[in-house]
Amino acid sequence: MGLCGSNPKIAPTPSEPVANNSVTPQAQNDTPQKPTQQSKDEKKRAKGGSAVTDLVKEHDQARLKESGAVGGFGRSNFIATNTKLLDEQYDVHRGKKGDRGNDKENIAALGHGTYGTVFKGTKKNQGKNKGPQTHRAIKTIHKKSLPDLERFAQEIEVMKALDHPNIVKLYETFEDVRNIYLVMELLTGGELFDRIIEATCFTEKIAALIVKQVLSAVFYMHSQCISHRDLKPENFLMSKDIKKPDGSFDFVESPLKIIDFGLSRRFQPGVPMLTKACTPYYVAPEVLEGSYTELCDVWSIGVILYILLCGTPPFYGDTDQMVLKKVKKGKYDFETPQWRDVSEDAKDLISQLLVLDCSKRLTVHQALKHKWIDQQAPHAKELTLSTAAVSNLKSFRAQNKLKKMALTFIAQELNDDKIKDLKEMFLSLDKDGDGTLTVEEVTDGLHAAGWKKIPESLLLSMKEMDTDGSGSIDYTEFLAATMSRKHFFKEELCWAAFRVFDVDGNGKITKDELAQAFSGNQVNTMADAIGLDKTEIEKIIQDVDQDGDGQIDFEEFMVMMRTRVKEDDSVPANGKSPAITAPES
Repeated sequence: MGLCGSNPKIAPTPSEPVANNSVTPQAQNDTPQKPTQQSKDEKKRAKGGSAVTDLVKEHDQARLKESGAVGGFGRSNFIATNTKLLDEQYDVHRGKKGDRGNDKENIAALGHGTYGTVFKGTKKNQGKNKGPQTHRAIKTIHKKSLPDLERFAQEIEVMKALDHPNIVKLYETFEDVRNIYLVMELLTGGELFDRIIEATCFTEKIAALIVKQVLSAVFYMHSQCISHRDLKPENFLMSKDIKKPDGSFDFVESPLKIIDFGLSRRFQPGVPMLTKACTPYYVAPEVLEGSYTELCDVWSIGVILYILLCGTPPFYGDTDQMVLKKVKKGKYDFETPQWRDVSEDAKDLISQLLVLDCSKRLTVHQALKHKWIDQQAPHAKELTLSTAAVSNLKSFRAQNKLKKMALTFIAQELNDDKIKDLKEMFLSLDKDGDGTLTVEEVTDGLHAAGWKKIPESLLLSMKEMDTDGSGSIDYTEFLAATMSRKHFFKEELCWAAFRVFDVDGNGKITKDELAQAFSGNQVNTMADAIGLDKTEIEKIIQDVDQDGDGQIDFEEFMVMMRTRVKEDDSVPANGKSPAITAPES
């Protein structure tokens, strides 16, 4: 398809799910709750300043117990649920009503949703280290506007569990008596369709790149047994506002991110979801029938791809009811003039996504393997695991648990533009596109880099990258293990990591605080710690505590972060790898 010189006309779409007006949603696969009792419980919880925070912690504990990964750690461990005041940590650029000054950042909100408004926030620099400013997107939700606090807590739990390059990051949450605040990654590239409309040239190759990112993120979600259930263009934002030399938007350099997980739910394979919640143009027919699986997301992606290539939805009507009537029939065509220049491969993919019979519809994994995605997407290039990344990986294995956790925290704080090469490396190694890495996939990457025989120590390093015990290597785990010293040497990042472990804020990390961190808040004191955690805590204090007071201050913490750890000096068969003694600087 070539749309150079004539922008596709993107048809306007409803911005809110149908569930907000014509269909009453129920919790996924749950029997209806008793309205009167539920209402009383919710009102009782809402009176306090930690209603949702308490519910989120309950969900976290339940998920930890269910997974059996007690003692492991991942990115979710560092997503704090705070009951302290947001204004103590962030300056929120809410602006003033009627403000028309020159500072555009303070004039308007970044976005509006069903229950909240998003503003830009700047993290306040605290303590001795005054580093560069950190900007976030902060969504404010008025608790009285939420129909169900329990379901909102589930949304936060889902966001905490997601760790993928094409999914917006949640950093932390705050709660006071009136509001809940979600502190998220700040995305400055704008909505996907807005960028397409502005584009002077939008090609099929760019469309393939965009859809591949969507498929990759949704495949990852489905692999975690999470269905988004409300995929639509408004929920696709571009990471950065990057322009080409000619002034047009650069879709290649600005990754797409999926946002808004308000309707996302965990599912059990083979057990249908029941909630009739949707946005008319993008809803799958089976959702309207009230019994469906995660394949509802595949239908939505098919609709979005159809619109990307011709500018209009496949099921169009003047009212929501007319649209839904056409969706149920599932009939569409490629007869309009816009389709003349679209490849048969693209039409074939759409035809296999928009299938009424779910048993004949492609899965997300199958769609990723389709010729149009696999062969035309620009990111299909081969990238091997670099020798620097291998060096950092081997050094990561030798670090103590405190340093590994600190590196994981720093990795999840880094912006995409800081770790672009590692991100591309991760995506290249992820052969099945599920958003996680297996040891086999990393091993294949090492073979491609010239390692004919992989040392046992390096195999152990790969296994130890899986710090949360999930059985696969998540995105942030990969970043933590392979990023170079230049990424984590900055004192302000180390100070932020230090403060995560220094729970009481007195400038010292105690044995009790280490026990709390290592157990995932399962225990509060060293006396309650068991097994390897207790042994490792004693060893860390012995190795890192230089003044003998039994605690770790920030200076000692920085010495630990800067210390090079000598590891195996094996090199690949091509002999091009440097001796491996520490992370590359």
